[in-house]
Amino acid sequence: MRIVVSGYYGSKNGGDEAMLAAMLQVLREEVSDLSVTVISIDPEYTKRRHNVDAVPRPDIRTIIKRIRAADLLISGGGSLLQNVTSGRSLYYYLAIIFFALVFGRKVMLYAQGIGPIRGAPARKLMNLIVNRVDLITVRDRGSLEELARLNITRPKIYCTADPVLAIKPVPLDLGKEILSRRSAGNGKLIGVAVRHWLDWENFRRELAEALDRLAVTKGANIVFIPMKFPEDIRAAQDTAAIMTQPSIVLDEEFSTREILSLVGCMSVLIGVRLHALIFAGVMGVPMVGISYDPKIERFLDSIGDKPLGNLQDVTAAKIFDATAVKLAAQKNSRDVTLLKELGNLARKNAKLAVELARGKS
Repeated sequence: MRIVVSGYYGSKNGGDEAMLAAMLQVLREEVSDLSVTVISIDPEYTKRRHNVDAVPRPDIRTIIKRIRAADLLISGGGSLLQNVTSGRSLYYYLAIIFFALVFGRKVMLYAQGIGPIRGAPARKLMNLIVNRVDLITVRDRGSLEELARLNITRPKIYCTADPVLAIKPVPLDLGKEILSRRSAGNGKLIGVAVRHWLDWENFRRELAEALDRLAVTKGANIVFIPMKFPEDIRAAQDTAAIMTQPSIVLDEEFSTREILSLVGCMSVLIGVRLHALIFAGVMGVPMVGISYDPKIERFLDSIGDKPLGNLQDVTAAKIFDATAVKLAAQKNSRDVTLLKELGNLARKNAKLAVELARGKS
């Protein structure tokens, strides 16, 4: 079975690479003769990290050739079909889908987070192209609602879950070994996954104040965990620079297993990055989510939680109080049950993809 995967891969974003790793893991469990070509920002990086073939994003001629020879084009996972973070990427991903439709290939949107999509031309083009794909799975109810607003109703549509939720928990040995090299200590560890974004300066000050207070009053060791290399390291360093208490900034690029293991060593994870929060869910670690994008709110809603606030309105007091509660509380068994259900839904994505490629859907 030959599959082409279109997504934001090869950018050294831990969340996106984890999505691809999870997708490949479940697909390989379903198909013994799987051949995968990934459209990548850095094909050599993708080949080494995931043991797949890869082609560069700008090489449209080769991409079309691979699509024509494939049984299925997978678009996803992730928030590909939106035009808030980038106005141009939406049209690129739609163009890849269009090529597959032109050559009569089967097309699946795989666990995507849809929208927001702004502007009449973009919304019209979404309706025109996406209504012609064969199958859509979305990772949250908010994406279902966005499809309804776009009047996309023709394909089969399922609400499943983010591909990363299909990953199994990993041992803590890797994380402990990394932390031991940085003298992280054996006390309470608070993991922090941050990124640069709009209104960053005010948020950075509020976060730094909260982390200092947690270090002093709770005896916590603060560990910044980068999800995107090297951008998140700079965001962590900028925050650590205005703290009065010491902290640890992990300044390496880590594999999916290493990040999972690191997150698993934390007592609480404070996350602005979506997949840092998802990793916390996979590893059974209490989380405090702060939103910069609807996808954060959508994921937290799916596990019966909600964000503490957004980058504009969250305060040091809110961050401290919420984190202190998580430190003191027992793990929520309801969240564990929900996350197990979401893991099963995440695996369903691959099963539906294989059925589609084999002509059973």
